[in-house]
Amino acid sequence: MPPLAALVLAVALSLAPGPRTAPPPGLLGATVPVGVWPLQPRPEVVAPFDPPDSPYGPGHRGVDLLGAPGQAVHAALPGTVTYAGRLAGRGVVVVDHGATRTTYQPVVASVSVGATVTAGAVLGTLELPGSHCFPRACLHWGWILGAQTYLDPLLLVGLGPVRLLPLWGGEPARAPPTR
Repeated sequence: MPPLAALVLAVALSLAPGPRTAPPPGLLGATVPVGVWPLQPRPEVVAPFDPPDSPYGPGHRGVDLLGAPGQAVHAALPGTVTYAGRLAGRGVVVVDHGATRTTYQPVVASVSVGATVTAGAVLGTLELPGSHCFPRACLHWGWILGAQTYLDPLLLVGLGPVRLLPLWGGEPARAPPTR
């Protein structure tokens, strides 16, 4: 194999998403909605999404975004607030979007259960107690399909798994079917 081809293959294999980044069955064929960052301006991602292998297995069921105490937290998508209060010692806001819901914590909520929100609407403010990044403040942002299928919320803002394109700039030619 020529050295350049070997290098391209090695890079492609190292960057290819693993089996856990495949679209969940409930979203196959669906268009991922376009959302907004819950913290403005665009924050640093300090802990990436790492889905669990099983419902109760280890993993990181969202992303942690670096912020500042008191910073406004915005709804990533339009929806209805289904939870706004304290849970396990931290402020949590949950917004239902139909098939999915987004979660935000730790947040001092300024919305109430039942409120309809638009993408970008302020849900509350980021609080330091309960931060995953203590002593720094960060927002834990989650995206859930159904009861327990965790999704990468960075997909909502156009980030997430990368699809590599061939060096020749288009789709590879398909070989004719064999008989």
